[in-house]
Amino acid sequence: MDMNYCMQCGGRLRIRRHETEGDIPYCDACAEYRFPIFSTAVSMIVTNPARDRVILIQQYGRPFYILCAGYVNKGEDAEAAAARELMEELGLHARALHFNRSHYFAPSNTLMLNFTAVVEESEARPNWEIDAWRWFSLPEARQAIKPGSLAAAFLNGYLDGTYTF
Repeated sequence: MDMNYCMQCGGRLRIRRHETEGDIPYCDACAEYRFPIFSTAVSMIVTNPARDRVILIQQYGRPFYILCAGYVNKGEDAEAAAARELMEELGLHARALHFNRSHYFAPSNTLMLNFTAVVEESEARPNWEIDAWRWFSLPEARQAIKPGSLAAAFLNGYLDGTYTF
């Protein structure tokens, strides 16, 4: 997402070379650089303690499976957001969280932070956002997740140990 206007004064921004940061949007009226703004979200590979099964979800009437995910709130740590989203969407407690990888997702102007969340519960208690959820074996999850999605890239990277974006 390109920044064309200053978020403080509404003036038109122009690209100006910053001595250490490169080409950055600059507001002549405010005499300040305006660094790009983007959303931050978390996604979770939800696994059982044996780490041989993962939960995938369907939501908002879409037929494909994805990872549990949500946005980080202002002032919230990414780890807290991951635990909160897991509880809100699936009613599950994260017994352990491990950061896997991040990736900027241009279509939604979002920096996605991916975690592994280990849960002990076997039954989810989903909220209204979740249409369906299911435990999958690791090979089944690889086949079931939406092909070509960022969720698939995170899951396959987790399973393979190599991330390709």
